[in-house]
Amino acid sequence: MISSNKFSSNDRLLMAAIDLIAEKGYNGVSTREIAAAAGLSEKTLFRNFGSKQNLLETAFERFHYGETMKNLFNEKLVWDLETDLLLISRTYHDIMNRNRKMIQISLKDGAKLPGFREKTSKHPQQLKEVLTNYFKAMSEKGKLIETNSEMQALSFIWMNYGAFMNNLDADTTFPTVSLEEFILESVKIFARALTP
Repeated sequence: MISSNKFSSNDRLLMAAIDLIAEKGYNGVSTREIAAAAGLSEKTLFRNFGSKQNLLETAFERFHYGETMKNLFNEKLVWDLETDLLLISRTYHDIMNRNRKMIQISLKDGAKLPGFREKTSKHPQQLKEVLTNYFKAMSEKGKLIETNSEMQALSFIWMNYGAFMNNLDADTTFPTVSLEEFILESVKIFARALTP
C-alpha cells in the first residue's frame, strides 16, 4: 500500500495503478485493488479518473518524458552538439529507466486498449519534433552539416530506444557494455558524423 503523505491522492492512485498493472496485467487487476493499494476508495478513483484506462493513460501523461524533454530543450542546451546530445541521451535513459514498469505495460497491454497506443505515442512524437528543430537550428548556426534533420532525429531516438530495450529485462543481450559506455561512444560517433 502506498501510504506516503508527500504524494497527492491522484499521484498515489497513478503509482498504484502502474505497480499493480505491471505486476498482474491490465485485466488482472481491479479498480478496487488499485484504490485499496493507494489507501483510497474506489469511488475516489472513479470520481477523479472515470475509468481504469483513463487512470493508466493519465499515469503515462504524468510520468513520461514529454514535458521534461521540452524543458530540457528550452532551458538547458548549450549549442555544442556533443554536449547537448549527451545531456539529451542521459536524460532520456534516466526517465525511461525510471518508467520501466510503464513501458512494460505499454508493450504487454497497450495494443489491447482502444486508443492507448495513439495517446502514448505523443511523447516520442514530441521528442522527434524538438530534436528535429534542434538539428535544424544547429545547421542554421553552421554547427551541423546539411542533412535531413527529421531523419537524424529519428536515428538518434531509435538508437537510444534500442539501447533501452536491450536493458529492459534483466537478461540483456550485451551485458558487457554499460549504458554509460554506450551513451558516450554513440554520441561521440553521432556528433562526429554531423559536425562540419
